[in-house]
Amino acid sequence: MATFHLQIVTPDGGFYDGEAEKLIVRAIGGEVCILPRHAPYVTALGTGVARVDIDGKRRHAACAGGMLAVTKNDVRLVATTFEWAEDIDAERAQRAKARAEELIQKAADKREMEQAQARLKRALTRLSVTSK
Repeated sequence: MATFHLQIVTPDGGFYDGEAEKLIVRAIGGEVCILPRHAPYVTALGTGVARVDIDGKRRHAACAGGMLAVTKNDVRLVATTFEWAEDIDAERAQRAKARAEELIQKAADKREMEQAQARLKRALTRLSVTSK
């Protein structure tokens, strides 16, 4: 099967660097699927479940924020956060969800509400990835 070079980096450094067959990720305008020989493309990332096909196996991850750039047969995903499903602590994500829900109830203005909603979305994404 055809592959492309995929590099995933976060503020903590290199996360993945190798060949992949497919990448599906949430961009700010909706989901994007990258396959080998994809046209050049750049977009900002949203928050959602990322799916990466490597060696015929699909891996799931929680991905939030950043940029995706496709050039020739190279794909670079620079994410604010990126966690493989097996690395997510479900109990911690559940606590983060509860804290975010409390913050939504206590939000005093639009800015606080938006921040709390973003926290809730990240927690829900992490929880949904752990169930895959």
